[in-house]
Amino acid sequence: MTTKLFASKIRQTCCSSRTSSSFQQLRKLSMAAAATAPPPPSLQEQYEDSEGISMKGVKISGRPLYLDVQATSPVDPRVLDAMLPFYISRYGNPHSRTHLYGWESDLAVEKARAQVSSLIKASPKEIVFTSGATESNNISVKGLMHFYKDKKRHVITTQTEHKCVLDSCRHLQQEGFEITYLPVGNDGIIDLERLRSAIRPDTGLVSVMAVNNEIGVIQPMEEIGKICKEFNVPFHTDAAQALGKIPIDVEKMNVSLMSLSGHKIYGPKGVGALYMRRRPRIRVEPQMNGGGQERGIRSGTVPTPLVVGMGAACELAMKEMEYDEKRISALQERLLNGIRSKIDGVVVNGSTEKRYAGNLNLSFAYVEGESLLMGLKEVAVSSGSACTSASLEPSYVLRALGVEEDMAHTSIRFGIGRFTTESEIDRAVELTVRQVEKLREMSPLYEMVKEGIDIKRDASWIWVTENIDKKRRGYSCSDNVAALAR
Repeated sequence: MTTKLFASKIRQTCCSSRTSSSFQQLRKLSMAAAATAPPPPSLQEQYEDSEGISMKGVKISGRPLYLDVQATSPVDPRVLDAMLPFYISRYGNPHSRTHLYGWESDLAVEKARAQVSSLIKASPKEIVFTSGATESNNISVKGLMHFYKDKKRHVITTQTEHKCVLDSCRHLQQEGFEITYLPVGNDGIIDLERLRSAIRPDTGLVSVMAVNNEIGVIQPMEEIGKICKEFNVPFHTDAAQALGKIPIDVEKMNVSLMSLSGHKIYGPKGVGALYMRRRPRIRVEPQMNGGGQERGIRSGTVPTPLVVGMGAACELAMKEMEYDEKRISALQERLLNGIRSKIDGVVVNGSTEKRYAGNLNLSFAYVEGESLLMGLKEVAVSSGSACTSASLEPSYVLRALGVEEDMAHTSIRFGIGRFTTESEIDRAVELTVRQVEKLREMSPLYEMVKEGIDIKRDASWIWVTENIDKKRRGYSCSDNVAALAR
């Protein structure tokens, strides 16, 4: 409000004396000049007009349906309400100890700390605020192993972990640590006996993601925790996709370190938390040097509005988790049944029983994933494929499940959240089915399958696909195969 009044006053002064020498002497980059200039077009105005939205070469009639909640979730309006005062009037540094502004910000931070800890059944003293789950994972993996490097030189993780955990492990490998990457079954679940046999006297950490970000599979956390406790090995879990979606009890799970994120639970981006067990105490080497905030583990000014937002999001999740789970499960069933009732060759990736309902990863046979994504311009979803600088690679998570490369390339992840509606699900079904059917009409492989050709056993399909021009001139796939036989 103060800024608006200040700008308005400058504008009035300048407009009343536009011919005066004082106005002529205003520097181009001064605040006064900026106040009198017409406002620049907003970012949205630059790509959105009456005819629709155009960005990165894609033209659509309006904003697409949002079904990518695993990537990020919208901020709950109630969370935003809790945050706003700490941007506008209660803007003190929570580490300022000499005045009211600092005191009230400090109280707000501690309240948020308690809200986060309550959701995972921990003590507020065990919560350290960070910039997000990626930083928490780095502190957990590298920080712990660096602290115990003289005695512990071995880490166990899985092949389907988030990139930041895998990259942290690779960093440790370059420093001489040994890493065991456990495989997973076709359902995405680890083999507990394999985990048990992989533990060595010098194992310093076991890191297993609670809910997989790509396929939504839930690992047997309590069983993993029991094995780690039996061998007295710290257990870390990336719970960014689990927080607020499934019940978490750090005592029952015997978790030593847990990484959490704010923007996955309808909170703000740029804030996360790290749970660190106090008894038995877990020690880490800080990955950032500075003023010693957050018990010296994560230096830097704690961003009060973001922390307040994460705390509010956790409190809402605790109250509404059961309701959200029932509603999201019903929407997931509606989406899956709607697609499967209209097209065949649809495969659910990962366990169908041990998974979070809001994450539905599907592969569509005889359809190229990137083409499907480009055709689904009106639905914001993610693909299991990742574009590298050299080539299009299938998802490493799906490949770890044993999914064949052609099916791994066709995966689409549908993310269903708190604000997803039935009408959005129905529209997503309609658009997905339409695009899959359209792509299959252009697929010679799908036509061959319809004609009864087993493309996995009969190598002649390779010859057929190389002679698509003949087919377009009137030959059927069966005619081509017959010609090859002759």
